[in-house]
Amino acid sequence: MALGRFLIILGAVLILVGALISILPRLPIPIGKLPGDLVFRGKNWVFYFPLGTSILLSVLLTLILWLLARR
Repeated sequence: MALGRFLIILGAVLILVGALISILPRLPIPIGKLPGDLVFRGKNWVFYFPLGTSILLSVLLTLILWLLARR
């Protein structure tokens, strides 16, 4: 019973993540290009660390989970 519920929730989460991935490029928010995102370019390499984006997503997910836990 618990495994079935877990698989249903996991499927719903995957559907939501897939929808977000397809919608994000159309939003006016430049996810991945926010201030604080670090990009280091060398002659033959690029290192990208999305620090600003990570902080923003962390704050948003914390707020969402906090609101859901209050129920």
